[in-house]
Parts: sequence; structure tokens; C-alpha cells
Amino acid sequence: MSDLEQTITRVHHAEWARVVAALTRRFGDLDLAEEAAAEAFATAVERWPADGVPPNPGAWLTTTANRKAIDRIRRESNREDKQKEARMGYDDPPEPLGVVDDDRLRLIFTCCHPALGVDARLALTLRMVGGLTVPEIARAFLVAESAMGQRITRAKSKIKAARIPYRVPSAEDLPARVSGVLAVLYLVFNEGYLATGPGTDPVRHDLTAEAIRLTRLIRVLLPDDGEVAGLLALMLLIEARRPARVSAGGELVALDEQDRGAWDAALIAEGHGLVRERLAAAAAGVAPGRYQILAAINAVHTSARDMRDTDWSQILALYDQLVRVDPSPIVALNRAVAVAELDGPEVALAAVDRLEPRLAGYHPFHATRADLLRRLGRSRESRAAYDQAIELAGNTAETAYLSRRRDQLGKVDRC
Repeated sequence: MSDLEQTITRVHHAEWARVVAALTRRFGDLDLAEEAAAEAFATAVERWPADGVPPNPGAWLTTTANRKAIDRIRRESNREDKQKEARMGYDDPPEPLGVVDDDRLRLIFTCCHPALGVDARLALTLRMVGGLTVPEIARAFLVAESAMGQRITRAKSKIKAARIPYRVPSAEDLPARVSGVLAVLYLVFNEGYLATGPGTDPVRHDLTAEAIRLTRLIRVLLPDDGEVAGLLALMLLIEARRPARVSAGGELVALDEQDRGAWDAALIAEGHGLVRERLAAAAAGVAPGRYQILAAINAVHTSARDMRDTDWSQILALYDQLVRVDPSPIVALNRAVAVAELDGPEVALAAVDRLEPRLAGYHPFHATRADLLRRLGRSRESRAAYDQAIELAGNTAETAYLSRRRDQLGKVDRC
């Protein structure tokens, strides 16, 4: 990939949500916003190689996208909405509609409206706010691209038909709306932390930073909500490990091999503070939710100076608590990792194998099996599991890591 292509990719990551949100505010139409934004980026690909990258790429893209949107409205007879025509003549933003005035926050609440199904909310936000392509989102959901495209199209059509407003909800409506938004933000964060898109960086800091930024804004709106604080703590503690997450050669670095001195101490301190705050609330009788428990698990990991110092008993107890709140196969898979540290890989492998019918298309399942089989000396089975994990993994850094671990099995076999 050339330097210019890398620049355009970075600009797309940084500016997509801003451009789409600005167009949605002005024209009130998600389809129009997405189409015009895509056309603006396509124009950049055509013109920037000859004209050079503009000093303010975001402003250039927003201006170009606005012109593309206006051209579309004028061309298409079915876009003769009086409100849109009125908005074509000015660029001034409307008055703030909530406690926090932010176009992207309004966009995410629109995409996460309860009139939409949960899967539709997640997919639409990843497309409109995260800027992921339909194939990337389909991989995240383990569904076909055609099905995902239809899901996103139906979600946008429902927003238009139901006249869902583009705004941050009122104070009385916020608590009922926030859980769906938090689920979306966590998925956006996870996509950034281990990106699945081809040709992109293995870690997309723009997505993790945006997810953290939006979660901070929601915490301003709901400062006493435990799950908002828990999600923010979880993101901070995971983001703190990002500097040690990928090697200079582009390979994923597992937690037990990371340079803990490279972790961001300020983010860890902030995350630990939020976890202690929620532990105090739990002691007062407020039951913790999923994000608070996940944050506590990560607090235990980031408290250990060395992998050998990790309190696996505490981690397993927290996973036992999490299973009661979220009895999903993925939680059970992660719990098995802690079981392996306490009771050995054979006990853990038996627990993992019971999950196969539900996780056959989930690459961490095969990667976990591969590692447990490796630890048991079952190299041939381990190699087959690594092959499956590599085939399903969409992240270049993770693929490199899994390939190295698989190849190390070959060296052992030849000894």
C-alpha cells in the first residue's frame, strides 16, 4: 500500500463518522448521508493523487459530501422533501438538543433506537459511526454479506418510515436507551482493538478512541449508571495494553508475553479507580452488571506485575459471577482459560469441547483449543485446530501469531 493510500485510509477512519453525522444533521436522511459521504471519499481517491491531500481533509470531505448530497436531491424526484430543501441553503447547526451537543452522539442514539432490533442497531452503528464495510460487519456477526446488507438497509428504512428523531434522548428516556448504546460501543471498541478489515492496521486506534470518547459523553449524561462506568473502565484497561499488543514485526503479542512496562499507567489508574467505585456500590447492595464484572476481571490482569502473579482464583470467581449474568458460550470459553490455569489444560479442554456446536465458526474457540492441545502434547490435533483458527481469523497480527505457534509445533515434532 502506497503512502497516499495509507493516508486516505487513515483519513477515512478519522473522518467518516464526522462527515456522516454532519450530513445526517443537515439533511435528516441516513441513506443520503452514507451515499454522499462514500461519493466524497471516492472523489478524494480520484483527485488527491493529482491535487495533493488538502490541509484540512475533514473539511474538504464534508464540503464535497454536502455538494454531492445537494446534487442527489436535485436529481432525484423522490427526494423533494420540504425540510431537506430548506436545509440546502445553510450550514449553521441547529440549537443543542440535549445535555451534550455532539453530532456523532446523536447519530449513535439514532442508530440504536429501540424501534430497531438489537442486531440491526449494532450493524447500523458499525456502518454509520464506525465506517466498517458490509463484509467487515458480516464477519463480526458471523453471517453472510448479503444478509448483513439487507439488515442494514431495513434498519435505515425503518428509521425513515418511523420518523425516528436525530437527537440525544431526553433525561427521562436515557436510562431505557443506554443499554443498547453500550452494547454497540463495546462492539465498535472490539473491532478497533482487533480489527478484521483487510488492508487495515491490525489495531484501529481511531475506533477504540471514538468508542471511549462516546462512552465518556454518555457518562456525563448518566454519571451514576454503573454499567456506563463499568464499560468505560473496561475500555480504558484494555486500551492501556494497546502499546504492547502488536510487535514491531506486526505480530499479535499474547498477554503472557507483553511488556507490561509499556502499558499506559494513567489509563490503568483511571480504570482501576472506576472499578473501585463500582465495587463500593456492590458492597452497598447494588448488583454489578456485565461490563462491571468484565472491568473487574481486567483490573485483576492489569494489577499483576508479571503473568505469574495473576490471581487466577479471583478471575475464575468473577467469571462464575459473569456466567450468571451472561450465560453465553463466549463467556464460558473465556472462563475455561482461567480453569486451565487452576485445574490444568485437560479439565479446561473438556469444558471447551462442549461449546463446539455453538462456536464452530468463532476463531478464538479454535485458537483456545489449539493452545490447550499444545499444552497437553497433542501436537497433531493442535496443528489442526490452529489451521482452523487461522482460516477464520480476519486480523493480520493474530494470523501471524497463530501461524508462528502452529509452526513451533513442527519444530517440536522434528526434535
